[in-house]
Formats: sequence, C-alpha cells, structure tokens
Amino acid sequence: LLENELEIHSMRDPTRGGIATVLNEIAIHSNVGIVIDEEKVPVRDDVMGACEMLGLDPLYIANEGKFVACVSGKDAERAVEIIRGCRYGEDARIVGEVIENLQKKVILKTCIGGERIIDMAPGQLLPRIC
Repeated sequence: LLENELEIHSMRDPTRGGIATVLNEIAIHSNVGIVIDEEKVPVRDDVMGACEMLGLDPLYIANEGKFVACVSGKDAERAVEIIRGCRYGEDARIVGEVIENLQKKVILKTCIGGERIIDMAPGQLLPRIC
C-alpha cells in the first residue's frame, strides 16, 4: 500500500480484541465515528459456527495474521485491489466508512436492517492460543 502512494490514515493489527476493539481505538483517538456493514465483514463459516456455539461475538475475536487499514475514500477500491493481489489478501474488502460527525463511536449496520453500537471489548480479552 505504501509503495502505491495511497493516502493511509491508519493500519492496525486486530490480534487482540478483534476488529471491534481496533475500530473503537481508531474512532476514539481520531475523534471520528465509524460505520461498518455486518454483511461485508468477512467471517468464515467455521468461525461463525464456533462463536454461535460459545456465545461469542466474532467482532471481538482475535484475528491472527490480519490487519485493518483506514484509507482515504478515493483510494479504498485501489487498496482492496492491491491487497487482493497478495498471497493472503483474497478476503480483503471495504467493510465501512469513517463519519466525521459521529465522534468516537462505532456503529454496526446489521444484516436485518438495524443498527447497534459496537463498544470496546468488555472485561478480559481472549488470550492468543499459540
């Protein structure tokens, strides 16, 4: 991404606390809001099944080997194209957008048409198992 001169605002590793924690940290530190679309967040079927059995929200699960990038809207499609061209980037996608007037909040647009606030991970984070 850096070699292609894209306007990158942040890149984070969601290994601890998952995408929910990373997006909240970005929203809080940048004083912006973030709206994500539940249907666009890539969650494998086996992960979703395990989360459903255990009563866990996959947005808070550690994501080893992944990253979250916030790039300029004008560069978003190009960034996904570049990442998909890499060995492990086939599931890359745009999952949401930054909203300037929704300060320090992360909102999830649900697959049934509602919205819910995604807070920071409550309590202890699940440890890495490796």
